[in-house]
Amino acid sequence: MLNPHLDILPEALQPLLQQNWEKLSAALDQVKSTPTSFIDDLTRVLTGSNFVTEQLERNPEMLSDLLDSGNLYTEYAPNFYQESLQSILAPLETEEQLHKAVRCFRQREQVRLIWRDLTRASDMRTTTRELSWLADACVEQVMDWLYVPACERWGTPTGRHSKKPLRMVVLGMGKLGANELNLSSDIDLIFVYPENGETEGCKKCLENQEFFIRLGKKLIQALDNLTFDGFVFRVDMRLRPFGSAGPLAISFDAMEGYYQEHGREWERYAMIKARVMAGDKDAGDELMSILRPFVYRKYIDFSAFDSLREMKDMISREVRRKGLNNNVKLGSGGIREVEFIAQVFQLLRGGRDSRLQQRELCKILPMLPDAVGMPQVASDELMQAYEFLRNAEHAIQAVADKQTQELPNTEIEQLRLAFSMGFSKWDDFSSALENQRNNVRTHFADLIAQSEEETSNEESSNQETWLSLWKDELEDEQAEAILKEQGFDTPKEAWELINNLRQSKMVQMLQQIAQERLRLVLPNMFSEIIETENPTETLGRVLELIQAILRRSAYLVLLAENPMALQQLVKLCSASAWFSEKLTKQPILLDELIDQKTLYAPPNKEQLNSELRQQLLRIPEEDTEQIMDALRYFKNAHVLKVAASEITGALPLMKVSDYLTWTAEVILEAVVDVAWRLMTEKHGSPQKTAGVPCNPDFIVLGYGKVGGIELSYGSDLDLVFIHDSDPNLFTDGDKQIANSVFFTRLGQKIIHILNTFTTSGQLYEVDMRLRPSGNSGLLVSSLKAFREYQKKEAWTWEHQALVRARVVAGDTNLKKGYEAVRAEILENERDTEKLLKDVSEMREKMRQHLGSKSSSTEDNPVFHLKHDRGGIVDIEFLVQFLVLNHAHQFPELYEYTDNIRILNAAEKVELLNSSEAETLREAYKAYRAVGHKQTMKDLSNTISASEMTDLREAVAAIWHKFIGD
Repeated sequence: MLNPHLDILPEALQPLLQQNWEKLSAALDQVKSTPTSFIDDLTRVLTGSNFVTEQLERNPEMLSDLLDSGNLYTEYAPNFYQESLQSILAPLETEEQLHKAVRCFRQREQVRLIWRDLTRASDMRTTTRELSWLADACVEQVMDWLYVPACERWGTPTGRHSKKPLRMVVLGMGKLGANELNLSSDIDLIFVYPENGETEGCKKCLENQEFFIRLGKKLIQALDNLTFDGFVFRVDMRLRPFGSAGPLAISFDAMEGYYQEHGREWERYAMIKARVMAGDKDAGDELMSILRPFVYRKYIDFSAFDSLREMKDMISREVRRKGLNNNVKLGSGGIREVEFIAQVFQLLRGGRDSRLQQRELCKILPMLPDAVGMPQVASDELMQAYEFLRNAEHAIQAVADKQTQELPNTEIEQLRLAFSMGFSKWDDFSSALENQRNNVRTHFADLIAQSEEETSNEESSNQETWLSLWKDELEDEQAEAILKEQGFDTPKEAWELINNLRQSKMVQMLQQIAQERLRLVLPNMFSEIIETENPTETLGRVLELIQAILRRSAYLVLLAENPMALQQLVKLCSASAWFSEKLTKQPILLDELIDQKTLYAPPNKEQLNSELRQQLLRIPEEDTEQIMDALRYFKNAHVLKVAASEITGALPLMKVSDYLTWTAEVILEAVVDVAWRLMTEKHGSPQKTAGVPCNPDFIVLGYGKVGGIELSYGSDLDLVFIHDSDPNLFTDGDKQIANSVFFTRLGQKIIHILNTFTTSGQLYEVDMRLRPSGNSGLLVSSLKAFREYQKKEAWTWEHQALVRARVVAGDTNLKKGYEAVRAEILENERDTEKLLKDVSEMREKMRQHLGSKSSSTEDNPVFHLKHDRGGIVDIEFLVQFLVLNHAHQFPELYEYTDNIRILNAAEKVELLNSSEAETLREAYKAYRAVGHKQTMKDLSNTISASEMTDLREAVAAIWHKFIGD
C-alpha cells in the first residue's frame, strides 16, 4: 500500500492525515500506476479536504478512474462537461435516475476540482472557470432532459405571435455569470422565456408562464434537493424581478418592463454579471441586448454616485454590525470590497467605455489604470489580494464542501488552512492575509470618498474644561459650578450622573483604546447637550446609551468621527425618552443617524420592499436565524427613522401611521415567503386541486390598527390566516402531509418568526384571537369556511372588526376572493335596533374593563384617550355602526378600511353632516397625535381630564345622536 509523505507536513497535522489516509485503503489498492507527484499531491489533498476523503472512501473506484482517465492531471476543454454529462443522461428514463446520475457526476468532478486547486495544478482563475462550466453543464443538460417529458405531459410552449415552440432562457447571475464560481458556491439564476402564449399538443393547455414555472421547479429540485447522493448546486432565485414575491419565470416583455419601471441601482449592479448560461441562447442574447441600456448608461453616470455611496456605506455598516472580520468574503478588506471597487467603475463609465462591459473581475481590474486612471500600484495590489483571498476561500470550503468563508477558530483547523495556503504556521498566513486585506481596505476607503465638509462644530475652546470633569481633578463644588456656568439646569444632578458613569466598574475596566475613544466623544457630546431645553434630563438619557456601547467602542468611533450623528443623537434623545430607550437597548441602530437625508426621509413602500429584498439577498436562504435578525434590524431601523421624522415635525401623524404600516406589510410579505419556502422544501407544495399546486393560495388578513393603516409604535398585529385549497388533499413532496396540516404549520411558522425574541428583540407581538371561533378555532381557515362562519356564526363585534380587515400579505388572486366575501358580509341588511343594542353594549363593556375609572370626586381625574367617553373607541364604534347599518345602501362605505376615509364616505352619502364629519375627523387625529406624543415621552395613554374637553364633549354628543346613551 502507498504511504503518505509525512515530512512535508507540520507535525500537528500528521495524525489528521494518517486518519484520512487509512480510510482509503480500498481506493489505494485499485491504483496501478501514478505520476511522480502523486503521493505529495494526495498528502496535501487528504490534509486539506475531509470531503475528498469521504467521497473516495464511499466510492473506492473513483480515484483510479480519475487517474486512468487522465482527468486528474488535465485541464478540461470548455465543452468537456457538457458532452460528458449529456452522454450520461441520454439513456436515463426516470427523474429518480436523473437525480442520482447528476449528483454522482458532480461529486466526481468536485473531487477533481478540489484536488487540482489544493495541489495548485490549477490556478485560481482556472478553478473558478471550470467550476462555472460545471454549473453550466448541470443546468443545461438537466433542463434539456426535463424539457422533453414536460412537453409530453403539458404540451409544447408556443409563442402567441411567433407561433414557434419556445425554450426557457436561464441567466446566471453573480459569480456564476462572471465564470467565477467558488468551490462550494450556490448558483443565482433567473428563468425567462421569449413570449407569452399557450402550450400545444395536449388535452389541457397551460399558459407558457405556468409551463416554465413548473419546468423551473423541477430543475431546482433536480439540482438543489439533498439526497443520499448529496446535492448538485444550491439554487438561489431571489435576484429575479420582485424577488421571492415574483413569479419563478417571466417573459422577455415582463423582464424589460420590470427593469424600466422598478429597477434599482443595486439591480444594475447585479446585472453587470448576468450571462445567458443555458437554454435558448440566441433568444437570450436578444434579451441581454434589450437590457444593456439599463445596466450601462451612454453617458458617464454621475447620478449613480449617491446610490453607490449608499451601497458602500451599507457594506461598511454591515461589517461593523455583524462582526464579520473573520469572514474573507464579507469582512473588512474582503472579496466583496474588491468586487465592489471594480463594479463601481463599470456602472459609472461602462456606457461610454465598452471595454468595461465585461463580467470577469480578473479582466476588469487590470484595465482600470488605462480606463479610469486608477494608479497601477492600486490595480496590482487589488488583483494580488483578490487571488489570495479567493484561494483562501477555496481552502476553507475544500475541507467539508460547505458554503462558508469564515476563518477557522481552532488551532488544528487554522494550521490546516495555513498549510493549504502554503504556510507552515498560522501566524505567517494570518500576517499575509492581514497585509492583503489592509491593501483592499485602503482602496475601498478611497472609493467614492465623502467630500470633506466644513464643519460648524469646530473644536470648542472649552474642550479641556469638559475633559476636566472626566479626569477626577475637581471637587464637587467646582464641578457643579462649571456645569451651572455651562448651562445645566440642575448641575448637582448632572454632576452625579457624570460621576456615576466615570466611577462605574465598566468604565474602570475599559481598555486604553476604549478610554481614548470615550474622551474623544465627551466634549462634543456635552457641548451639544447644553444646547437642549432639558440638558440634565438629556444628559441622563445619553449617558445611559454611552454605557450601553462602551464594550463596543466602534460605536464611540462612529460618534467621534460623525459630529452630525452625535448632534442628531442628542437632539432626538432630548425630545423623546422612548427614542433614547430604543437606542440604548439596541445601539446597533446608531448607524442610522449618520445620514440625515435618509434619517428624516423614510422610504415609501416600494423603496422599503426593495431595501429589504436587497438585505435578504445577502443572506443564505437556509440561514433562518440570520434572516430573523435581519428582519428585526430592518424593522427597528425604519421605526427609528419614522420616530425621528415625527419628533422633528418632518412627518405629520397620518404619514407616520402610513410608514409604520408599510413597514409591517413589507416584513409580513418577507416572513410569508420565508415560511413558505421552509415548509415547501420539507413537504412540497400543497395541492389546490388534484395535480395543481397552490401558488400559494394563502393570505394574511390584517385587522385593527394594521388593517386600518393606523399602526403606532409598539402596536401588535391582529392577524387572520386564510388558504384556498382542498384540505383533504396532500402536499407533493417526499414527506407528504395533508393540506390542512401544511397550512396550520405554515401559520405557526409565520407566528414563530414574528413573535420570537432574539438578541435583536421581537418583530411584532401577534394576536390571532379575531380568527373564526377565536382561540378555540383553527389557526388557518379556508376561504369557504371563513365565509360560512361570518354568515352563520359571527357576532356583531366580529363584523365590526371586519370593517377594518384587509389583506396585508399573500396571494393576489385569493385577495380578490376575500374582498368579495367581505363585501357580501358587510352589505348584508341588518336590524337597526339589534345592531344599536349590540354596539352599545359592547362599547359599555369595553369602557368598564379598559377605561380610566376616574370619578368627579378624585383630586386629579384623568381621561383615557382610547377608552373613555368621547375618546378614540367611540369614534371607531360609531364608524363601524354606520358601515354595518348602511353598507347595503352605500357600498362606498366599506371601500376603505381606515376611519378617516370611511368618515369621508359617510359625509359624501350624507349619513353625517359636514360639521359632524369634520369634528370626528379632527378629534380622531388629535387623540392619536397626543397618543403618539405620550409614547415618545414614555407615558401612558391617559391625560388630565381638564384637557381636550371640547373635543370629547363634541364626540360624545354625536355618539348620543346616533347610538344613544
